[in-house]
Amino acid sequence: MKLVLLIEYDGTGYHGFQRQAPEREPTIQGVLEAAVTRISQQTVPVIGAGRTDSGVHAAGQVAHVQVESRLGPEEWLRALNAVLPGDVAVRKVARVRDDFHARFSALTRSYRYTVLQDRWPSPLRERYMYRVGEPLDVEALAGACTALLGEHDFRAFGRSSR
Repeated sequence: MKLVLLIEYDGTGYHGFQRQAPEREPTIQGVLEAAVTRISQQTVPVIGAGRTDSGVHAAGQVAHVQVESRLGPEEWLRALNAVLPGDVAVRKVARVRDDFHARFSALTRSYRYTVLQDRWPSPLRERYMYRVGEPLDVEALAGACTALLGEHDFRAFGRSSR
């Protein structure tokens, strides 16, 4: 059966989502695959909707896995969260059709970058924000962001339907 996973993680201690070859540093994909192997006794890949860089966090990363199992989605949810490290959690599990692909079936993606403008360090917030100590030129930032507005063609990042 194919399962889709909705994952949340604090990426501080990880070298991105994608497993590295050889795996010398921990990755989110690596810990997910280890958890699936531990539960199912099968070595199968966990396929993510995208990759995150080293130290990047996710609140709703989507991934899928194909396993032979009698466990249902709720049982998988409980089992995965029982064996995953505390900085990685699976928030939802659902069964999907065999033609579902976490990356190529995605309809939207969103990213959030947070900048903290503060002269002094903030240990409780800096793990999740980029701190800038000097005043920001908000007008210049707004002008730069105009290039991001509007419709853009991202077909090169997907799979052709032709």
